[in-house]
Amino acid sequence: MVRGKTQMRRIENATSRQVTFSKRRNGLLKKAFELSVLCDAEVALIIFSPRGKLYEFSSSSSRETIERYQRHTKDNHAEIPPDEQNMQQLKHETATMRKKIELLEISKRRLLGEGLGSCTIQELQQLEQQLERSVGIIRERKMQVFMQNIQELKEKGKALAAENAMLSEKIGLEPQQGSNEEKAIVACTENSEVSDVETELFIGPPETRNKRNSLQK
Repeated sequence: MVRGKTQMRRIENATSRQVTFSKRRNGLLKKAFELSVLCDAEVALIIFSPRGKLYEFSSSSSRETIERYQRHTKDNHAEIPPDEQNMQQLKHETATMRKKIELLEISKRRLLGEGLGSCTIQELQQLEQQLERSVGIIRERKMQVFMQNIQELKEKGKALAAENAMLSEKIGLEPQQGSNEEKAIVACTENSEVSDVETELFIGPPETRNKRNSLQK
């Protein structure tokens, strides 16, 4: 079975991270010992675990090696001009930021379902768990927004109901005023019916009309 290429990023699973740390730490200490013996080199190695535990190796004395390193770096800094030191620091920071950006781009593409061909089973499982957590957070926020919208609609409904009640009260008062006006109109109509104005049509000479009026009286 061909072993896939290891991605240079933090291992999310705590157990896998601890196992990898132990293996790599032992391998690094072994390499430092072999380098000091085979090449007669002065080697000092200091490792702190994520929990703060110290692991170290030194071919002679760690303190002496560190002091020698400090003297060497001090002499080198004295020889290098300040402008060149700043330029080197900027180059180092730029390279570090470029690596971080590349890792973020890779992580973004994987979250979009791209570039998964080089992922191992463990990396795919970690990616799946991360997506599930993200979906859970999104759903929780969506429910909160739904509840807020429902509450706002309820408040609007109450306001509309109160406004409707006010309008109903106003509408209920208007017909009473209208009934008084109708009574006044009816009274005027009755008065007009008892008036002396003759509206009956009569055809014939005036003498005949006078005789008819006398007979009616």
